[in-house]
Amino acid sequence: MGKPCVSVLIVNWNTCEHLRHCLQALRRCPRAPDLEVIVVDNASSDGSAEMVRREFPSVKLVVNGGNIGYAAANNQAATVAQGQFFLLLNPDAEVTPNAIERLVAFAQAHPDAGAVAPKLVYPDGRLQPSVRSFPTPAALLFAAMGLDKLSPRLGRYRMTWFRYDRIGEVEQPMASALLVRREAWEQVGGMDETMPIFFNDVDFCWRLKKAGWRIYFLPDAVVVHHHGASTRLLGIGKLWASHQGLLRFYDKHFRPLMPAPLYALLRSAIAAGSALRIIVALIANFLRRKNKP
Repeated sequence: MGKPCVSVLIVNWNTCEHLRHCLQALRRCPRAPDLEVIVVDNASSDGSAEMVRREFPSVKLVVNGGNIGYAAANNQAATVAQGQFFLLLNPDAEVTPNAIERLVAFAQAHPDAGAVAPKLVYPDGRLQPSVRSFPTPAALLFAAMGLDKLSPRLGRYRMTWFRYDRIGEVEQPMASALLVRREAWEQVGGMDETMPIFFNDVDFCWRLKKAGWRIYFLPDAVVVHHHGASTRLLGIGKLWASHQGLLRFYDKHFRPLMPAPLYALLRSAIAAGSALRIIVALIANFLRRKNKP
């Protein structure tokens, strides 16, 4: 048997039931015989690894002794993957029957495509906004000040004006489901493991663009995404991890471009904004617990 066309890379941490549905959806795909499915389990305690061994024996399972993070686990999966394309797929995502086939066909027809993103929908069929611009200082400032609500031109970061019914070139689609050309992945060196949970996908897309690859959005390929099954388990720690990821992204890509005093001011503003978000979340959690009967 030759090498598979697509290697599906799934990083799992304590989402056993979601993972089961994810793998069942892959099994129903017309391209299933040509898929190599790799699950990297980050030391789950909910029986995820045992479930994969028992119910999906054809899946390549890598079990880590600890939670090494999303970025490192994806890199780990990529080292054993044999496909021409990698499909980064969250365990709480379920591909619709022809989604992978359409993503691959588009990528093969567009050799400049380093990555192709499907349209994400919630389980009830509602559109899930999944495309943003890169979080440049100006884009985040407009969003933080609420100016993005005044004009589409100022809403660049959240891209509220984006048409999800059209094929288009994009900057930063969610990596919950993202087809990546192997050549592009290897050229940029996979994911940055210094961003273990958040902003590693943003950084990856940034480096793809800088290397000359294009990233496309394909609305005809649809993936159902339950959104945040693993990260929800982090609780308030999710906000802190997101803050650390953003700072690492800025240190890597913006510090060299800005005068030191200006960059220190920018970093302080990010830290203050993050602290405010955490405080608000803590108060909200306290009030919810207090009001419980």
